[in-house]
Amino acid sequence: MTLDPGVWGVLATPLTADGSAVDTASLGRQVRHYETIGATGLTVLGVFGEAARLTPAERRTVVETVVAAADLPLVIGISALDLAEVCTEAENVLPVVGSRLAGLMVQVNSSDPVALSKHLNEVADRTQRPLVVQDYPVISGVPIATADLVAAIRNVPSVVAVKSESSPSPPAVAELAAGLDVPIFGGLGGTCLLDELAVGAAGAMTGFSVPEGLLACVGAFREGGFEAAREVWRDYLPLVNFEFQAGIALGLRKRSLVLRGLISYDAVRPPAAVPPESMYRLLTEHLRRTPGVS
Repeated sequence: MTLDPGVWGVLATPLTADGSAVDTASLGRQVRHYETIGATGLTVLGVFGEAARLTPAERRTVVETVVAAADLPLVIGISALDLAEVCTEAENVLPVVGSRLAGLMVQVNSSDPVALSKHLNEVADRTQRPLVVQDYPVISGVPIATADLVAAIRNVPSVVAVKSESSPSPPAVAELAAGLDVPIFGGLGGTCLLDELAVGAAGAMTGFSVPEGLLACVGAFREGGFEAAREVWRDYLPLVNFEFQAGIALGLRKRSLVLRGLISYDAVRPPAAVPPESMYRLLTEHLRRTPGVS
């Protein structure tokens, strides 16, 4: 079994106005929007979902809300690197997600392929669930050579996909796609989506405030290849690049989701920062020029 190709939307976790609790009504609205526009599935409790800043009870609430809101398959993110902590996070949400689970997204936790294989196999053995491996060294703090990642995953039968977010991502995606028989998904806010598709990515698994653009690009690539996808994607790329600003990316995306009517508040939790007002004015201009925004 592997993940279906396409667009796996990474959900933001909407918070109440003061940031003190999960805004479940907004979360449900966001989930239903993804289902309406035709997402392949959803990724819950990812980096974009501020999972590392949520309590265990809040994480469970997020998963409960998503499961109740739509029937899409789900990838559930795990933030921890330590085996025991990974399993504790998984045990907190697995009873809630049930048969909807397409994979537990587990971080690369070692640069050594032998140690990484051992860790992933132990996670799979303890949870009895399929795994999506996320390689995001900026967040995990653990870099791994792509050849070593290929070697590690070849020894883990439970892996059903890889989310590649090691920059520069197109060379990594190309090597992973050539060396593995599971789908490779790009992330990084879609900043390299077109090139990732061109070198073998199965789609996108990322947070972007206009996921209609991700779907349009991936669909155009399937139908008409690189040229067709490039023609479609260029109208979304200014907003993609604008949103992917270090430190304020989450705040910008959440404000964009507010302006689109998909969530009610743009509160974020530290270390995410609130963007300056000048960036909000620019965001409005970018949204006004982006196809499919309503």
